[in-house]
Amino acid sequence: MPRRTATMLASTLMLIALLCAGVFIPVPYSEMSPGPTVNTLGDHDGEPVLQISGRKIYATSGHLNMTTVRVTSADYRMNLVEAVYGWLAHDNKVVPHDTLYPDGKTEEQSTQENAEEFSQSQESAKVAALKELHVPVKSWVIVSTVGKATPAEGKLHAGDVIKAVNGTAVKVPDDVAKLVTKHKPGEDVVFTIVPAKEQAAAEKEHKTPTRTEKVTITTTTSNDEGAKRAIVGISAGTDHTFPFTIDIKLADVGGPSAGLMFALGIYDKLTPGSLTGGTFVAGTGTIDDDGKVGPIGGIEMKTVGARDKGAQYFLTPADNCASAARDTPEGLRLVKVNTIEDALGALKDIRAGDTADLPKCTTKG
Repeated sequence: MPRRTATMLASTLMLIALLCAGVFIPVPYSEMSPGPTVNTLGDHDGEPVLQISGRKIYATSGHLNMTTVRVTSADYRMNLVEAVYGWLAHDNKVVPHDTLYPDGKTEEQSTQENAEEFSQSQESAKVAALKELHVPVKSWVIVSTVGKATPAEGKLHAGDVIKAVNGTAVKVPDDVAKLVTKHKPGEDVVFTIVPAKEQAAAEKEHKTPTRTEKVTITTTTSNDEGAKRAIVGISAGTDHTFPFTIDIKLADVGGPSAGLMFALGIYDKLTPGSLTGGTFVAGTGTIDDDGKVGPIGGIEMKTVGARDKGAQYFLTPADNCASAARDTPEGLRLVKVNTIEDALGALKDIRAGDTADLPKCTTKG
């Protein structure tokens, strides 16, 4: 066999061997890609995304699209060939597996966490929108979660209303941790609560519960990465009562990143005229009860998904601006927002056609 032929054959066999090896060699990476984008002003699976009853609603137009990211599952094991392809592809992003699933988090745990965050984002979106409209909302501090094998397990339950800790009234969730950590591990803390069942029954009858219970819990020492402190094993959150019904009908979506767009959609339906003026606007961002917009993950995938659907403007959390600006899809204009007020101001300019001074995203932020 001629030397040249032998060399070519050996090279070909080596390449085939490397490709075969690449298919079977697992690598510790996961993949992100653009996910579905849904108009919060429109329908999804045959019913309105935002359903409001007990309050006058107004006709809307255009798009206020929330955006999503698809990710490979926690159990999926990417091979070397897939990783290289993902690194080269423009519309995909390959990231370390632990970025999406830290501390060995399972698919079930991730799904549960995303569902809880999505539910909380809906509540905050409602509160932020109604506050902007000066509609009063009743709020109170609740037990959000109870850790397994912690002092609070079996004594406090998710949904219990926390009125006071050691006789000091609780006004916001952070008050609970501050009051507990004033103690040393091993000391008792007394929670004044309204049990979740009693609170739910009172809400159903549009009453305010009057009976409270005192629950004594012995603190233990924290075992997380923070400073050692006294804990009881709960996380506190906020629950609300709204003066009318707002339902968000959107399944198979998780995480907190749709908060801003839900809030804007609610605001649009409760006010005359159209926020967008018929324009296709998409966006993303968490939102808290006070209307502050926070950063999210996968911003590059979300801008691609939005532009593919026809978005002209993309409302971008200020903390995501630098990443989004480094690779903005052609024809999509990024608009920097810090609060729901920023977003409403930008939408006012967009519908008026006065877009020269819209807050811009740059590679510096």
